[in-house]
Amino acid sequence: MIDWLKRAEPAAEAQPYIELGGEAVPIALRRHPTAKRLTLRLAPDGSEVRITMPRWGRSADAIDFAHSRTEWLAQQRAKVPQRREVRDGSTLMIAGETVTLAWDKHAPRRPVLTAGKLYVGGPAEGLASRVQRWLERRALAAFENDVAHYCALADLSPAPVAISRAQRRWGSCSEKSRIRINWRLVQAPDFVRRSVAAHEVAHLVHFDHSPSFHALLADIYEGDISRADRWLKEQGRTLYTSFG
Repeated sequence: MIDWLKRAEPAAEAQPYIELGGEAVPIALRRHPTAKRLTLRLAPDGSEVRITMPRWGRSADAIDFAHSRTEWLAQQRAKVPQRREVRDGSTLMIAGETVTLAWDKHAPRRPVLTAGKLYVGGPAEGLASRVQRWLERRALAAFENDVAHYCALADLSPAPVAISRAQRRWGSCSEKSRIRINWRLVQAPDFVRRSVAAHEVAHLVHFDHSPSFHALLADIYEGDISRADRWLKEQGRTLYTSFG
């Protein structure tokens, strides 16, 4: 075949960007099989603009849509708390309390929490990952206790629990009665973490947000659910400032 008759392969599309506050922020496009329209949101850490679109949608239209909302996106990004470095002397939240990280490369790698300090050793490389793994183990233990408690109040058998690393959802409940809760909630005050556990347990009985669901949630959760919801709405993003 003559070379000039060959159809050229389409060039790979460059990563689209949008300028927000003087900084180029990538736009991530995701085609979803059930999406009927474009949905736009900012990543919790402000690192990218995310667009979910129908399979048949045009990328150019999605990118134009993002640019039409530049002002709103910039306002949302300005509200994102600044990311904090995980290093010796830095602070993080555990159960709503500020804890100082005390790192010594000669100390044991496994973190130990004592009197407002989290002691951890090992090389500086991977420090954030070691602390995150420790927090995830702590989170899972707390979630298992929370879920078992609320299942008992709802006259249910204990449900299996797993941690989630979701970037937006705090919890989820599958039709197989498996509960997943975002590990970052271990940083929040106990009443906030427990409200999410109670919420997902209520979904084991009512897989919706009907009046019956809210009645059960109010019955099993010992605190003010509106207070917990308000905390997540106003401060939930701060739980993403130390870890990706």
